[in-house]
This record gives sequence, structure tokens and C-alpha cells, in this order.
Amino acid sequence: MQLFYNTDISNKTSQITFDKIESKHIVRVLRKEEGDVLKITNGKGYLFDAEILVASDKKCIATIINAATKQKQWNYHLHIAIAPTKNNDRIEWFLEKATEIGIDEITPIICHNSERRVVKKERLEKIIQSAMKQSLKFTLPKLNDSIKFNDFIAQDIEGLKCIAHCEDLEKNLLKNVAKKTDKITILIGPEGDFSLNEINKALENKYQPISLGESRLRTETAALVAVHTVALIQE
Repeated sequence: MQLFYNTDISNKTSQITFDKIESKHIVRVLRKEEGDVLKITNGKGYLFDAEILVASDKKCIATIINAATKQKQWNYHLHIAIAPTKNNDRIEWFLEKATEIGIDEITPIICHNSERRVVKKERLEKIIQSAMKQSLKFTLPKLNDSIKFNDFIAQDIEGLKCIAHCEDLEKNLLKNVAKKTDKITILIGPEGDFSLNEINKALENKYQPISLGESRLRTETAALVAVHTVALIQE
């Protein structure tokens, strides 16, 4: 199934007009014609069937013929707060794979040891949208604006709160902590790890220290291991 994404469509929409880029893709690349039916999601748990009314590569128009709600494929809310990696392609890889597996919210956090402090949000949102369509999911993960570490942990966040760090301190394995939990927030640090001061502040704000295993992992790998671990133990 070829899935399209349009954030403006709702169950009250009767007709949709695609922009020039999408229209060209539908008509020129996919060879769709008038009468063909497209599958569209708004990233909010809906799947729409839309019949092509005008098959123009400049302005493709389709009529909504059916709208259905699609239940999220996982029964928990996972929020990963991750320090942006020095190389953009690594954080992009994480976002793509995490979206494919199942994630609800991502927040870039700027830490003491962060090598990258500027995040190109528009680019990252396109990566997430593409991964959602490719993996045939109907709920788009929320990408928040970047925020300083201290400001993030000061927020009133509900549910289980965890911090994954590499210091030789007492920690529990994530798989033993996050069993059957409805809402989970996990902090993943930069290449140089969280500072001791940041770890202590997180603990003061009720974050539980966790381990992701014996290996020392890169930032994006650690974040993906966390996503996958939660997905497995919540089944």
C-alpha cells in the first residue's frame, strides 16, 4: 500500500488538492489516473480513501470517499529526550528507525557535553513523516523544539522517568524497570555522556538511573535500543 500524508485533512474534509510536488509524484511517477483510489493519513490516527477526480501533474484533486480511525499499534506513550548527535545523519537514522518501531514523542536536549546545539527541525520532521508512511503507521510522532537539559528535567512530566548514563553508579536494566508502563520518558545523553551534575539533577527530579546493557553505545544506538526494549517488553 502506498500511503500519503496530509496534516490538514480531517473527517470533515470532502476534497483534497495536492501540491505540485505531490501531484507530480502521483501522476508522473506512480502513474495514477482519474478514478484511482489513494490512501492518505493525517498522522492523527485516521486513514482516508480518496478517489482521484483530476489527474493533473500540476494540481491533482481527489474526493474523500471513506474515513476510518486506526488504533495505534502500541499501547504505551514513549518519549525519548535525546542529545543531538554531531553528525546529522546519525540522529536522522535514529528518528527513521524509531518511527518504524513505534515512538510517540522526541525532544532534542542540549547538554553540557553536546557537540551540536542547533537542530534543523524541518529536516527532521520530513524524516519522521517519510518513515511513518513507509512503515504504514497512522500516528505521527511529535518532534518538540530543542530545549536545555535543566529546563527539560524541571518540567512536570507524568509517568516513569529514566536517565540512561555510562557512569559506574547503581542502575537497573531498562527491561526490568519499564514493564507494563503506560507512559515512559527516557533521557539519552550526548557522545560525551551526561555530566555528573546533570545526572544528579535528574535523580533529584525523580528520574530513575537505567542501563541498556553491558556495551558502551553511541547516542543514536542507545536511543534505538531503548525504543526497541520498550516495544518488546510492552507486548
